[in-house]
Amino acid sequence: MVKITDVARRAGVSPSTVSYALSGKRPISEETRQRVEEAVRELGYRPHAGARALAGRRSNVLALVVPLRSGLHVPTVMRFAVSVVTTARRYDHDVLLLTQEEGEDGLTRIADTGLVDALIVMDVALDDLRLPLLRSLDLPSVLIGFPAAPEGLTCVDLDFKAAGEACVEHLARLGHRSVALVGSPPEVYMRRTAFAQRVVQGFTTAADRCGMSSTVHPCEPGAAREVAEQLLREQPALTGVVVHNEPLLQPLVDAFGQLGLRVPADLSVTAICPDELAESVHVPITSVALPSTEVGARAVELLMKKLNGTAVPDSTLLAPKMTERASTGRRTVA
Repeated sequence: MVKITDVARRAGVSPSTVSYALSGKRPISEETRQRVEEAVRELGYRPHAGARALAGRRSNVLALVVPLRSGLHVPTVMRFAVSVVTTARRYDHDVLLLTQEEGEDGLTRIADTGLVDALIVMDVALDDLRLPLLRSLDLPSVLIGFPAAPEGLTCVDLDFKAAGEACVEHLARLGHRSVALVGSPPEVYMRRTAFAQRVVQGFTTAADRCGMSSTVHPCEPGAAREVAEQLLREQPALTGVVVHNEPLLQPLVDAFGQLGLRVPADLSVTAICPDELAESVHVPITSVALPSTEVGARAVELLMKKLNGTAVPDSTLLAPKMTERASTGRRTVA
């Protein structure tokens, strides 16, 4: 099948120039347009529907870029996706879901086809390799997540650093002095995924500020018993746990129970997770809500404003909201 890159090579121009010549989204010289059209005829290229759009017309399609990498909790990711799709429909836009780990090449391909009007990008790393390209593309974009250097980008997310701090400060107010963070799987940290790194930063900052001993334990979803045993072995005085790993929440509470610890009489547990999950554990968990519906909606709303030429804030950080439930209590001094 003939690709847009084949047409670009034959015409001696870039793929983006071919896209603009076919869609009319940007002015192209008559000479260049003729070369592109001649290459199209010679190769029998059939452009995407987006590239066939009339000049100045939008496709009314947004791309949601969410590579389903290992370590991500897919049900949680899909909560964000459903919010994006639902909100986009209110603006008469459809959503193209891109789940492959295509990096810069995938973004370039989507931009060059003219199939979408704008991009929403998830699973953002602190030093994400896609950022220079996102800054240079003509397509508007919004990131769900905050890289280390967000300048020149539009970002929205829960303030995960503040969320980690809120969990620790809640335990500190209850008198706990030895705490642990049971975090995302190791590969999430190895990719320097922004939300996970910022939870660790908030957790350790608050623990140090409150004079608490603390440790951080990345954990695979199936390793609840192992991590519970490790925590009790390494921190005999442990009385407070923060969980940022959705699939592990119920199994971890069960594992502590099997090891003879009652929640919250012996051990207080907090989490950063969806409210529905926190409420479903047999001991309802004190938690900072993961506002997937609000974040997804905000991302689409920011994109709509950008498409209409309206200025938007570079950063939108949602403050954490904690709900106290039955899993936390005052530290019992023996």
